[in-house]
Parts: sequence; C-alpha cells; structure tokens
Amino acid sequence: MPSPCGCHNRSRLGRHPHRDWVALPPGMLSAILGKLENIEILRGAGRVCRSWHRAAWDYPELWRRINMLFHAELFFECGLHTLARTAVRRSAGLCEAFWGKYAGDDRLILYLAEKAPSLKSLRFISCYDVCQEAFMEAMRKFPLLEELELSISPNVCGEAFAVVGESCPNLKRFRRSKNQFVIIERGGINKGEEAMGIAKMHELCSLQLFICELTNAGVAAIHDGCPDLDSLDIRQCFNVKMDRAAIRAKCSRIKMLKLPHDSTAGYEFQFKIAATNLKLLFSLLKK
Repeated sequence: MPSPCGCHNRSRLGRHPHRDWVALPPGMLSAILGKLENIEILRGAGRVCRSWHRAAWDYPELWRRINMLFHAELFFECGLHTLARTAVRRSAGLCEAFWGKYAGDDRLILYLAEKAPSLKSLRFISCYDVCQEAFMEAMRKFPLLEELELSISPNVCGEAFAVVGESCPNLKRFRRSKNQFVIIERGGINKGEEAMGIAKMHELCSLQLFICELTNAGVAAIHDGCPDLDSLDIRQCFNVKMDRAAIRAKCSRIKMLKLPHDSTAGYEFQFKIAATNLKLLFSLLKK
C-alpha cells in the first residue's frame, strides 16, 4: 500500500529517466521542426543545441514553403530581410513558395532567382525595398511561377508586368493591391502600360487589381489577352468608367466578377483616398 506521504509514487516516478531531447532521432527532430513556423525555427528551435541546429540545416524540405507573412513587428528587431535569405539558403534549391510581409528587398529577390529555380508561388506584401530593375531581372528566372502577389509594394510597376507575362508562361493567379487611389486626368501620364503587361499573362485564371490605375481600355485588353480568366476583382479601380451593365456585358464569361463600386468587405489591407483627389472623385461618382 502506498504511504500517505506519497513516497511510493515518487519512487516509481524516479525510475523513469528524463527525456533526452538532444538525442532524439533525426526523423523525429524533423517532424517536430515541421510543426513550427519558419520564423520560430530561425529564432528559437534551431538554436536549442547543436543537434537541433544541424537538423534545421539538414532537412531542406522544412524550407520548401517559406511563410514570413505574420511577423511584421520583427522588422526592426531582427532584420527580416536577412532571416529571409537564411531561410532560402536552407532550402538548398527546393523552395517552391516564398511569402513575405516586410521580408523582401532587392537582395532577397535576386537571391531567390539564383537559389530557387523551382519557385511556383511568390507573395510580396508591404515590401517597399523591392525595386523595378531587380524585380524584372529575377522574374526572367522563374519559368515555373504560378502565383504572384504584389500588395502595397509600390516600386514595381509598368513594364515589369510585361516581363512577368513573357517570362512566366504558367502564371495562373496575380494579385496587385495598392492602398491609395490615384485619378488619371485627361492629358495625364498614360497608365495603360500595366494593363497591357497583364494582358500578356495569357494563362491567368484569377486576377485582383485593387485601387489600381485600370481604365476601360485596360479592362478590354486583359479580357481579350487572358481567355481563361475565371475570377476578376477590380474594386476601387475608379478610372474604369463603364457602367455596371457594360462591364458585365464585356466580361460575361467571367464567373466571379467584382466591380469598382462593390463592397470592400473582406479586404484585409487598410487603404485611403488621397485628400487632393476627393473633389474629382466625388464628381466622377455622381456621373
């Protein structure tokens, strides 16, 4: 019978050795690390001890899909650009997806072009340090790319989209979101270059252009150049001045269609309308 003080229970527990986390088999270590986010491995688990650090390097499958979307608060604390390059390096050429918020600059995208030839999905959100020239150079080396997002990443524009269309023949999904509306006035700079570039993405199935400088001519060019387009979201693109009936008639084969004045419910980024454009915008909305 166990003693009232519980000594018997303590003696039974004492016969079980402590678990040696350092000596876990490599396969089990890999399975544990696979349950963690990439940032957690880079900043925590991969630093536990030598065996865990080695496992974080020895299993490039852990870095096949690199997701750094939800750690913007770390940008000034730990250098997300550097961590992102480390993650790509650990993938040993196997990286198929890179998603980064504030975790992307020219050095990273050029590094991806060199080290991730099988990249299929690239999402840059709030990546203000990714610029036009580096972006275009990298896009020419991603022939397998199927998904591209450029949200709140304002330094890539115009001819870059034509480069994507010509270099990424498998692209199925493209998302371009901005956070401030710009009205194109008569005699202003021609903003049709972006739409003409998108029209070269001939295999597109899904396209979102949120608060972009899209015009009537741009809608027509994209519609004609992307015959497989199944989903089109052009909310807040107020330079498109066709009425709803005309747009729906033009895009009748597109199953999921969201128009400039449709509700923005569900849109995850904050956006605003420049105060200098409000008067002109109100005049357009009254028409």
